[in-house]
Amino acid sequence: MDIKNGINVLSLFDGMSCGQIALERVGIKVNNYYASEIDKYAIQVTQKNYPNTIQVGDITRLHGDSLPKIDLLIGGSPCQSFSIAGDGKGFDGKSGLFFEYVRLLNEIKPRYFLLENVKMKKEWQDVITKHLGVDPIEIPSSLLSAQNRIRLYWTNLRIAMPKDKGITLADIIEKDFTFTNKAQTILSTMYKENSKSMFTRNKKGLIVCSEQCGDCKFIKQKSNTVRGGGLKSYQRHEWDSVCKLHLRKLTPLECERLQTLPDNYTDSVSSTQRYKMLGNGWTVDVIAHIFKHLLLCHEN
Repeated sequence: MDIKNGINVLSLFDGMSCGQIALERVGIKVNNYYASEIDKYAIQVTQKNYPNTIQVGDITRLHGDSLPKIDLLIGGSPCQSFSIAGDGKGFDGKSGLFFEYVRLLNEIKPRYFLLENVKMKKEWQDVITKHLGVDPIEIPSSLLSAQNRIRLYWTNLRIAMPKDKGITLADIIEKDFTFTNKAQTILSTMYKENSKSMFTRNKKGLIVCSEQCGDCKFIKQKSNTVRGGGLKSYQRHEWDSVCKLHLRKLTPLECERLQTLPDNYTDSVSSTQRYKMLGNGWTVDVIAHIFKHLLLCHEN
């Protein structure tokens, strides 16, 4: 593998191609980027930003012998059945697609691999560790972003923990923000005006402010984890108290910044789809930090 001449990458379950952004961000040349994805909106976003991406379809129908030599296999198998916010079915639910990742890992035998997933029960974590042959490293996205998001990463690269950049919500919020009529309608149906409970219940939530009103100390904190789930998630948890005077939700652009994506990377689809794929995506700068170690392997 001569990394200077470019590599072939197979990406599994990486929706909008966060892995491709991360490789570009650290300067790794990609000759061919194969993506196994079935969500049409995620594919749309990928192809807009990286039109040379080769979409290979449903992972359950993908076989290693149909691909050229793959140097790097990356993926984030579905977390819905592992997450504390999920259905708790573990490998019996959607998260069982992990074994498709294992199958392709064994079929293509890449030089390097990376798997991302949520924190989960130790018994499930141990199954993944057994199949991949490496222990996971826990990296909080809060070190490299304004978001509290803890994820596990299994890889055969040696990784050092990133240094804390000290980024807060104050660094990523849109300074000029106004409510749309639709947003005002949703807001009025969700919360009663001047309700004291919303300020205490949401005190540690996604607290941001569109105005410097002097009562917005929370914008120097981190946001909660950006979550997938489309409209239901959008209405359930994207709203939070700002201060005693203001209440608003994070915008899609702000969620992109929380995931350290380029501004407006997902703007080719609806806001509902943007929130969904951003919640399901990776924190790009964490992945870029991991890929820096791919460069180090070939410099030493």
